[in-house]
This record gives sequence, C-alpha cells and structure tokens, in this order.
Amino acid sequence: MNYQSRKRLILQLVEQQESVDVRELALHVQTSEMTIRRDLSQLAAEGLVYRTHGGAMRVDLAKQPFRFEHKAASRAEQKDQICQLAAQEIQEGETVFLDCGSTVFRMCPYIRHKRIQIITNSLPIVAELMNSSVTINLVGGEIDMQRQAVHGLIAEEHIRRYRAHRAFIGVDGISVANGLSAGSEKEASTALTMASQARYVYLLCDSSKFEQDKYLHFAPLTLAQTLITDKDAPPEVVNQYKNSGIHIIQ
Repeated sequence: MNYQSRKRLILQLVEQQESVDVRELALHVQTSEMTIRRDLSQLAAEGLVYRTHGGAMRVDLAKQPFRFEHKAASRAEQKDQICQLAAQEIQEGETVFLDCGSTVFRMCPYIRHKRIQIITNSLPIVAELMNSSVTINLVGGEIDMQRQAVHGLIAEEHIRRYRAHRAFIGVDGISVANGLSAGSEKEASTALTMASQARYVYLLCDSSKFEQDKYLHFAPLTLAQTLITDKDAPPEVVNQYKNSGIHIIQ
C-alpha cells in the first residue's frame, strides 16, 4: 500500500477515535509499526495530525485544554464493551468504588437500575446517576476542574473510612513489565486508596492502553484481581497478562 492510501486510512481513524497509537494504526493499515511512525512524522510535518508519545491525535484537540467529555468519547465502542462486562460483576446491595476515569464513567447507563451504593470522586458520575436507583457517596476534598474530580489528602481520608465489595479503576497505561501507570500523581493516589479499601479490584482498560507506560508507574499488576478489556485486544498480548497471574474478562 502506498503512502497516499495509508494516509487516507490513518486520517480516517484519527478523525473517528480522536487519538490512536502506533500499534492500532499498524493493524488497521496492515503495515509495520516502523512504517506507521514514518507516516505519522510526515503527517505531523504537514500539520494534519498532532504527534504524541506512541501515536497521534487530532490537531484541534491538541490545541484545546483537557476536556473530560473528549476523553470519555474516545474509543466509545470499546469502552462500552468493557463497561457492560464490568456492570455484570456487581450484585444488588453491594457497595462499590468508582474512580474518575473516563472508562469507568461509561459504566453509568449499565448500573443506574441497580440498588447499590457507590463511592466516587467523579463529578460526572454523580451527575449521571442522580435520580437513579443508585445511592451515591461523593468523596469530599479539593475539586480538580479540568478532571472534574475530587482529589487530595482529605479525599483519601474520606475513602479510607469506607469498605467496599468492589473497586473499578481506570488506568492510562498498563504493561506486563512495569504494571500500572497514570498521567498524574493525584489520580494514581486515589486509585491506590480505593483499591486498598475494596475486597475485589477490577482494572478497566481498553486495548489501546496495553503495553503503554505513561508518566507515573504507581502499582504492579497485582493491585487488581481482574482486568476487563475489549475484544480488539490481540490474543498474544492477552495471554501475556494471563500468564502474569491476572484474570481477564474480554
């Protein structure tokens, strides 16, 4: 396939998903990761994409400040697959931690009918589940307006006052070698606190985050008992995670 054909396919996927990584593009275009990296460098030079560590994103989004709704809308189909599976794990009457991740947020339509208690630091989750069957415990503390979440020492103290049957945590990156990684210390700290107070911990991670190491490594894979991902995850990569001892739901 020549460059112009690859360029058309790459730009289509970037437009649809807003941000993509090299591995995903290589599978989509059916070429090598090395070729994709060269193509992305050329497209970035032409001003058609914004080059990121490990991939690319739409130029218009790169020029905007972080918006939670953009992140939540990215890879929506894969996130919804994950969230439907995650919701099936929750039993009536349980207490559940939900962190402020954009994937975790998309669980809301699948749990709003359940008679459960949630404890969350996510303002969008609270707004989405108002007037539902769910009882809400909003974590207190300082509000991060960009992330639309509550973080900080007081938030962690609040979380430690409670015990939950399950915790659902999102991550920015995950790898067999280095475990879990996050884009900020605040989100990592909150995730660790929720995990410490739950009987059972789930990671919600779409396949684009596999074998990605982000800004801060904050925990080994053993933080969670189960990893829930989408059907697009390559079988050979999934097997690596299974062999590391974590249960996979896909």
